[in-house]
Amino acid sequence: MTEVSDREPPRRRVPGPARPVRPGGGRRPGPGARPARRPGPSRPAPRAFRLGSPRPRLRMIGLALTLVLSAFVVRLLQVQAVDAGTYSAKAEQNRYVVHTLPAERGGITDRNGVALAATVDSYDITADPTMFTREQLKVDDGPEQAAALLAPILGQDQEELAEVLRPKNKQLRYVRLARRQTPQVWNQIKDLKTALTAKTETDTAAVNVLAGVFADPSSKRVYPGGDLAAGVLGWVGADGKGGGGLERKLDKTLAGEDGKIRYAQSGGRQVPTAGSTETPAVPGSDVELTIDRDIQWAAQNAISEQVEKSKADGGYVIVQDTATGEILAMANAPGFEPGDLAHADPEALGNASLQDAFEPGSTAKVLSMAAVLEENAATPGTHITVPNRLKRGDRLFKDDIDHPTWYLTLNGVLAKSSNIGTIMATGELGRTQAEANKVLYSYLRKFGLGDYSGLGFPGETKGILAPPGQWSTSQQYTIPFGQGVSVNALQAASVYSTIANGGVRVEPTLVRGTKGADGRFTPAPEPEKRRVTSAKTAKTLAQMLESVVDDEEGTGTKARIPGYRVAGKTGTANRVDPATGKYHGYTSSFAGFAPADKPRVTVYCAIQNATQGSYFGGQICGPIYRQVMEFALKTLQVPPTGAAPARLPVAFKP
Repeated sequence: MTEVSDREPPRRRVPGPARPVRPGGGRRPGPGARPARRPGPSRPAPRAFRLGSPRPRLRMIGLALTLVLSAFVVRLLQVQAVDAGTYSAKAEQNRYVVHTLPAERGGITDRNGVALAATVDSYDITADPTMFTREQLKVDDGPEQAAALLAPILGQDQEELAEVLRPKNKQLRYVRLARRQTPQVWNQIKDLKTALTAKTETDTAAVNVLAGVFADPSSKRVYPGGDLAAGVLGWVGADGKGGGGLERKLDKTLAGEDGKIRYAQSGGRQVPTAGSTETPAVPGSDVELTIDRDIQWAAQNAISEQVEKSKADGGYVIVQDTATGEILAMANAPGFEPGDLAHADPEALGNASLQDAFEPGSTAKVLSMAAVLEENAATPGTHITVPNRLKRGDRLFKDDIDHPTWYLTLNGVLAKSSNIGTIMATGELGRTQAEANKVLYSYLRKFGLGDYSGLGFPGETKGILAPPGQWSTSQQYTIPFGQGVSVNALQAASVYSTIANGGVRVEPTLVRGTKGADGRFTPAPEPEKRRVTSAKTAKTLAQMLESVVDDEEGTGTKARIPGYRVAGKTGTANRVDPATGKYHGYTSSFAGFAPADKPRVTVYCAIQNATQGSYFGGQICGPIYRQVMEFALKTLQVPPTGAAPARLPVAFKP
């Protein structure tokens, strides 16, 4: 069966008549055909673009990249190889910070362990001025409000505080309002800040004007006794270093050694995981003085009252242990408070007992008597006829008072403090006055005049003692009675301690020892000792000095102490005014020791330029000697010896 397809069979195209060709090769248009284009001018064939070779450009780019990479490589080699150590150190320096750990300054105590100087915690009160602006507090008078609250606590002027809190430099972020304030002061400020903060939580109109006040931990040197022994102690400056007295002399011992801590930081904060290295600070050693706080107080109180009463320029009292040379008290008037130098009188700073050089006057006559006795030129009973006037060289010498001819023993010359009698006695020290001068000079030097005491104290004077070949005509006769030679108060006291100690001079000391951080006490080196006179001469001088106080003819009767035998000597010398260099006023003094027959304590007192009341040493310094000596004997529990005084003769009948 044949299958029939649905598709139509393909049509065969039958060729038709040929179409005429138009001139130019075109064909005639038929119906519906597009009109033929008119022939126009012939156009040139489009120009073909040919791309340049990329190789030169690639070479340039490659060369540039090579140069850049070469520079990086060179720099990298420099950083990581050539200068690696330098950059590593800089990185360490920037990453690691080192802070100083200040050492705690050692304390200063008296011989019984009572604190005279100590270091306590304190705070520097600071502020951020930008936190007091209107933008921060929303008030115009923020600095003024804060100053009103702080001024009473800090003891400062309110207007000045407000100016500090409103600086001209608006970018300033840190100002110090007060240095070294006590913890109590900072606690007061903190309590105020807390109260203001609490108020702002309940009152939307309230502001905390103290929000910008802060505190930096610090330390402060304090002196529990105020002005007690200030001349001895000195002070500590704002830099934490000793500025005077023992604080300066013993600064290395007291200061200790600062420590250091080194740690990594980032953004100003320590990186805990980076570890740290620390060298602990070594605290300073404590220093124990020879000073007795109670005796120091008694001496300072007595001299201060007398200086005020006499309207004097100043005065000093030295109390010394006769056997050991230890200084039990060294008081000056006027004084100062080392913890409040801002209100101290600049003229009162320092230690006048060691820094003032003055002519000792008649208290130095004991030196002349020591030379006369030791050289066997006379004895206490030697008769000396003392006229009212004595001509020597080109001068006419006299005693403090006019008198008829006195018939005195050598002991009487000392008891009545006769200048003329002393000149006559010392004239026997040599065949000529020049020889006598040399002998006297040698004893003055042995007793410590013209030399430093041995304390090594800052600013100490060694006085003035010219060699005998340089003594003027007047000095040959005035030096024997204490004019024309200068000493400091400690030198004068040491003379009497030497006599009290049997003629052996013990170098004065102020420090008993030190106690380190380990608690071990290290005693000070033993002081030097030197024999000046024989024990016999020293004992004789002690008996002669008793006559000054015990005998009614003596000039030191106001220094008597009931129950005790007292040896002493008065002094009233013309005073050289340090401002003009000329004589003006007097130096009044008294020196001695007790008990006279078994010496334990030496006391020396001097007052400069008393202008009210008496200026005689026996009158104004004798009572101070008695007051201080009596207190010292009781404090040290020294009993009376009970022995009767020698009562050497003062005068003779011609």
